[in-house]
Amino acid sequence: MIPWLTAVLIALAVAVILLIAGWAYQTANRLDRLHVRYDLSWQALDGALARRAVVARAVATDAYGAGPDGRRLAALADTAERAPRALREAAENELSAALSRVNPASLPRSLVAELADAEARVLLARRFHNDAVRDTLALRERPAVRMLRLGGTAALPTYFEIAEGGEVSTREVAPATRRTSARVVLLDDDGAVLLLCGSDPASGATPAPRWWFTIGGAAQVGESLAQTAARELEEETGLRVAPDHMVGPLWRRDAVIDFNGAVIRSEEMYFVHRTGRFEPSDGGRSGLERTYIHGHRWCDATMIEELVASGEAVYPLQLAELLDEANALADAPAGVSQRPLQSIR
Repeated sequence: MIPWLTAVLIALAVAVILLIAGWAYQTANRLDRLHVRYDLSWQALDGALARRAVVARAVATDAYGAGPDGRRLAALADTAERAPRALREAAENELSAALSRVNPASLPRSLVAELADAEARVLLARRFHNDAVRDTLALRERPAVRMLRLGGTAALPTYFEIAEGGEVSTREVAPATRRTSARVVLLDDDGAVLLLCGSDPASGATPAPRWWFTIGGAAQVGESLAQTAARELEEETGLRVAPDHMVGPLWRRDAVIDFNGAVIRSEEMYFVHRTGRFEPSDGGRSGLERTYIHGHRWCDATMIEELVASGEAVYPLQLAELLDEANALADAPAGVSQRPLQSIR
């Protein structure tokens, strides 16, 4: 081989190695900062929950005195405060349910205000904590990060979900079922998105209201979000795509869904993929999906706006305005790593 060519190839190889090493170093540092943020957010949430437990014990005394209801509320506060992390959600939800049954009229106005403040602090701390979990998982789920094990031996962060509410007398007694889903904005060569049309099988209305939604579903145990997106895409349309070809996650949407007689608190993580237009197959759909999915349509932004104008809901609600961004990222997936995960409606 010509000596100068050999030197050029060696220089290129060294440059590539240095670029990969530099990227890996920066990503590992970013992951470290995200894990620190996660740890600090949990400490803040733990502190907010502990303060709520203190206020709950004061509420027990003022609302019930030394009676059995007061002792039970105080015991629930003690249990929630001392529960290990794995049991903390259940214990805090029991405390929330007990507090929801307290009559505010039985409390001094100052204590009602203190309880409201404590619960507002818990709400904010929990949201900041879950945002830290989301951002950390989004980076750790990337294929290159997993392959190079840039997350090290640190355990995957976990969300913390407890029932939310406003005033003491109107808080929900039991939490909604929690699930994390991966959804796919499946684009064709013209930039249109594939939407499925469905309705609630438990709806008593005739005809049942229809809504349009993207491909996707709940993550299974042991799956990455990209694997969930690829599996759901194949099951709901018949299109087989490798998880590594999914672009994202780009967006996150939090929603409370009343479907088939159950209330679901859903965290939806959105991916993008481009393909040629095709006719979806329902061969891989479950029995329930075949019951509530009635059709499909490839829609551009104008068609989505027309559906909404006709009274049919389209989810996510911002899909029409996000289509241009989705198309741009589908054509230039490298740009995804440079952008933060965006919360959408």
